Amino acid sequence: MSQALVLEKTHELTLRDIDLPLTVGPKDVKIQVHTVGVCGSDVHYFQHGGIGPYVVNKPMVLGREASGTVVENGAEVKNLKVGDRVCMEPGIPDLSSRATMQGIYNLDPAVSFWATPPIHGCLTPYVVHPAAFTFRLPDNVSFGEGAIVEPLAIGLQAAKKAAMKPGDVAVVIGAGTIGAMTALAALAGGAARVILADLVPEKLALFADNPAVTTVNVKEQKLADVVQAVTSGWGADVVFEASGGARAFDNIFDLICPGGCVVLVGIPVDKVPFDVVAIQAKEARIESVFRYANIFPRALALISSGKVDVKRFISRKFAFKDGVKAFEEAAKARPTDVKIQIEVAA
Repeated sequence: MSQALVLEKTHELTLRDIDLPLTVGPKDVKIQVHTVGVCGSDVHYFQHGGIGPYVVNKPMVLGREASGTVVENGAEVKNLKVGDRVCMEPGIPDLSSRATMQGIYNLDPAVSFWATPPIHGCLTPYVVHPAAFTFRLPDNVSFGEGAIVEPLAIGLQAAKKAAMKPGDVAVVIGAGTIGAMTALAALAGGAARVILADLVPEKLALFADNPAVTTVNVKEQKLADVVQAVTSGWGADVVFEASGGARAFDNIFDLICPGGCVVLVGIPVDKVPFDVVAIQAKEARIESVFRYANIFPRALALISSGKVDVKRFISRKFAFKDGVKAFEEAAKARPTDVKIQIEVAA
């Protein structure tokens, strides 16, 4: 039995003992969990009990954005040793599947992903995880930074799918955790200018000292007007939709230049319409993102090098014993909160 933060049902979280498998296979490592980020998906399960086809029908341990320390190695593990500080990629595919063989293991229908029903997450003191999806933290990367690699990986996947070029102008709609990480990824991917739009000034303020970012409070300015001014009427090379808000899709293709690209990162609650003629008139390219593949080492390298600084986006930390409160606070969506983390083994 292990103590864990368990979603019993919608709006009901408890910190209690639960039977979790901790047998270390030959290719696995056992990890003492240190820090876990409160993911937007976790909060959605807490508040609504499901996301699309993924419905919580029985108690489930939450948590997927994690870092920790290796405490036991499987007999065949060569890339890690006991004492290594690590972060863990939460999705485990079938390594022999067609998707994995094609390098798109994130799309494997059989993928087992932490805190996605019915798979338990990692908000518990110890987890067992495949070494192949466990990555050593560089010495200058903290546990907190390691636990934010997962959302950064989504941003980097989006930048990769956009096929960005040095000097591009990118628009990011939404400045929450995923939008912020996508903005950082766009800059790392070569964007000369990122236009970041949101309704919440406190989130935009986190980019106020970045000379390559133009922030737009859409309550005060029209995003399209700013894009036109920045690009001299041509339009942005890439638009990343990272809010998941249905209204963000209104005239979204007006923001891109001819031949530009729209990358769908956020997940709308309901279906949204597309203006097909607007897409055709610009020969626009549409890309979409579902998690990530082969991105974690790149994310760690960018953080370690100083090219990407995620520290300021870690808003608050809670002790494991206060995990329920951490979720209650995350559900309030305070304007000053980007990423709340829980320290399981502080």
